[in-house]
Amino acid sequence: MTSVDHDPARRPAAAPAPDEPPVAPTRHDEIAARGSEVLGGPLGRRALLGGSWWTPVRVIALVAIGMFALGMVQKYPCYDGAWFSGANAQYTRACYSDIPHLYQGRGFADDLTPYFDRIPPEASGGMEFLEYPVLTGLFMEVASWLTPGGDDLVHREQVYWLVNAGMLMICVAIVAVCVARTHRRRPWDALLVALAPALALTATINWDLLAVALTAASMLAWSRSRPVAAGVLLGLATAAKLYPVLLLWPLLLLCLRAGRLRQFATATAAAAGAWLIVNLPVMIRAPDGWAKFYTFSQERGVDFGSFWLIISQRSGEPLDDANIYAAALMVLGCLGIGALALAAPRRPRFAQLAFLIVALFIVTNKVYSPQYVLWLIPLAALARPRWRDFLIWQGCEVAYYMGIWLYLAYTNGGEDAKGLPPDGYHVAIAAHLLGTLYLCAVVVRDIVMPDRDPVRRLGDDDPGGGVLDRARDVRVLAEAGHGRHAAGVHGGPGFGGGPGAPDAPGAGGAPGAMRVRWGVERSAQAGRVSPIE
Repeated sequence: MTSVDHDPARRPAAAPAPDEPPVAPTRHDEIAARGSEVLGGPLGRRALLGGSWWTPVRVIALVAIGMFALGMVQKYPCYDGAWFSGANAQYTRACYSDIPHLYQGRGFADDLTPYFDRIPPEASGGMEFLEYPVLTGLFMEVASWLTPGGDDLVHREQVYWLVNAGMLMICVAIVAVCVARTHRRRPWDALLVALAPALALTATINWDLLAVALTAASMLAWSRSRPVAAGVLLGLATAAKLYPVLLLWPLLLLCLRAGRLRQFATATAAAAGAWLIVNLPVMIRAPDGWAKFYTFSQERGVDFGSFWLIISQRSGEPLDDANIYAAALMVLGCLGIGALALAAPRRPRFAQLAFLIVALFIVTNKVYSPQYVLWLIPLAALARPRWRDFLIWQGCEVAYYMGIWLYLAYTNGGEDAKGLPPDGYHVAIAAHLLGTLYLCAVVVRDIVMPDRDPVRRLGDDDPGGGVLDRARDVRVLAEAGHGRHAAGVHGGPGFGGGPGAPDAPGAGGAPGAMRVRWGVERSAQAGRVSPIE
């Protein structure tokens, strides 16, 4: 690793003017431009921006809530009876949700306290304690407090689902607002989140949106250079679901390269403190119940949605060592992401590495529940804000969503089963894997070739990076030149190669390391340059 000395005579590149208008996707994204035809066409050169109550953030939040409501409508056949009339109807109608089933199955209907009270085996099917992290368990418990009692269990389960749906709708609005505000000049990228088909379909399957909302809020806080707040929110997110802790690895790599390890240590300490505050009371007073999430995750066999299931079913082997294989692949992938982060010609954006690390976990894990796509949707919108690539990936995820329910309809339907046999389900799994890997490949290409990055092509550096945005590089892994992508194209103010520009020594580049100019001229926004891919 090469260490780079700071040169105080060199200043970071100038930041964009604070009053600069937001980036309009319809001017720079061909798919967005075509889609806008239903609303009157792309934004014109003389369009008056600002001065209206309909700000981008408000519009996006309302669109996200509307899509969430459509997802609730999609669940209506199950709400109206399929959840309660046998297993198969909820699969053939593709409207399954864990929420009503676990109301009784995890003791909420009987006023049992999660983690502290053992669940009767006749209700839980053998699950002694709630198998969710503590903050998610609290979310479920609060919803049960808001669910009125009564003798009609079906009605109570329906109301429990509605209460949870209302709480999860708030989480969706938080996600949309946080993504819209993370990249100051690019609020409209959050429409990718708001209009994501997979979000509408999977939002009320489980409680994952709580962790997704906290993670999005953490990334917003980090983008505002608030490491303590970012760490606290990330710790709370990890107390709701395990995957958010993975974001500490990209932060470590980027802070190492930029010489911002103090901010990383602050965020990490805050995350650990927040996680402990939530977990310690349960950990001390109900250790068996608290540990159930972790032991269940460890003991769970190869399950739905993973390539391990394809191997297991085709080979006839149970793959008892899948945990070891998955962990080995995860470690190797993390090392690969580390090499990419430290050797890339330009320091990667935080959202890019965050997407890659979570996608790596999803692809290598021994189970993939359909709602796990929610983890990636906000990260994908920030990492690769291109409608074409996003919709390709979403199409694959929708195909998997349909595939798993049809497969369950087939396996639970007995001799006259109708649905998707194992071979067809394997194709659905492959579609999910290939779609995710495709988006990963495009993000990696943007890292290796920064002039292909939609964010950097318009003159930004790392708008979600907070203290990393326009910071000098202190350490790089390798010296390299990458042809035309090393030279890039000229950008806007501060990006033309003068003192303090990112391609000048000391301003994000290291002596002997790759210097990159990554922006097209800001005049592209006036229509003189078209950066549409």
